[in-house]
Amino acid sequence: MARDYIARDPKTGKPINVGSGYKKRKKSKVETGPWMALPSDAVIPLASGEIESYRVSWKDKVHHLSRIDAIKALSKLSGVLAHKGHGLLIELLMDNDPNLRSSALFALPSVAETKPDELFDHLSVLLDDADLQVRRAASKCLEKVAPTFPSATESTLAYELRHENSARRESAFRGLGELCHSWPEVACDHLDELLQEEKLILRRSAAKLLRKVLQKGGAASWDLIGWAIEDEDVITRREAAKCLTTLARREQRIATILAEKAILDSDSDVMVAAIKCIEMLDTDNNRARDLVLSGCSHKQASVRLACVKILPRLMGDEILRNHCNALLREEKDPRIRKELEEMAFDMQMEGTEEQKNRFLAPAPKVPQIDREIAESQGKTVGLEDLPEPDKKTDNPRHG
Repeated sequence: MARDYIARDPKTGKPINVGSGYKKRKKSKVETGPWMALPSDAVIPLASGEIESYRVSWKDKVHHLSRIDAIKALSKLSGVLAHKGHGLLIELLMDNDPNLRSSALFALPSVAETKPDELFDHLSVLLDDADLQVRRAASKCLEKVAPTFPSATESTLAYELRHENSARRESAFRGLGELCHSWPEVACDHLDELLQEEKLILRRSAAKLLRKVLQKGGAASWDLIGWAIEDEDVITRREAAKCLTTLARREQRIATILAEKAILDSDSDVMVAAIKCIEMLDTDNNRARDLVLSGCSHKQASVRLACVKILPRLMGDEILRNHCNALLREEKDPRIRKELEEMAFDMQMEGTEEQKNRFLAPAPKVPQIDREIAESQGKTVGLEDLPEPDKKTDNPRHG
């Protein structure tokens, strides 16, 4: 039976507190195949090469399993056989045949849950194996084990998260994404360091995981969102701003502080996210309205422009036009003036004849009897062509 893995701080050696939200992780799921039908007592003999093949029935088909299949089947062993399989797995991870090393990496996550000794040292080495197939298998293996063994893979994961090879980096970030659910405090440490990196790709990728870690990350995740909202990169700020509405459901005070900071951002997407957060917290939207109106007079033109673009969300047409006209008296920036002029323009009153006509009510339908009268007099059917009623009788039929 697999023992519980205890994540420990690499500096102090003390267990890492994961909070009350952590739940015991189930044994990791492994890919299934014909090797699952291999009897447990035949796994090690076939995996070690003592026998060349083994015949099994899998999903109504007969398969002749090879040594590669048996190595994958090491993942299904338990008890005493699992401990024996661990020793064999160590040997296979150092085998000269890259196919055997790749297969051994497939079984490593499950075997490690029973006995992790030495396995992660070999994993870190195989990530830089000379064979491409092995390197890919090692990346996939790290992606699977990082959420379960955070302290054992901490330095290896940190290295892969920053790797120049995009495939290796993306695989590591997927593992970090799962770590956000299983060990959020450890994930926060990784994200904290990534958000301080100079490379944009790292800060952006870290910011995309903030919503995941927010679920269980507590105060540490709030700090990360706050730092990311102040990042110089607009994409990073946008990703952080997406967390505000979720944060508002958990910690209103912190969400309000961060939203009021984000609402003055120079990027309209960040500001809209802040508005949505404040609207959620303030049912009357008075606070959101006041912040936007204040931002329309900000000293930075980019902030004013972003606030002006949000005005239609907070005002009706008539109030909006009046407010835009008032702002136009002071605004000098040509871009902002253009936005204000478009909002202040009243098509119904100031538009062309065609534009004004769009607001006219449709003409009433001509009654059938009036149509008959008009047609009998050879006139075009239409309200403007209807015969005028006789002044004496008001009867159009009177001759």
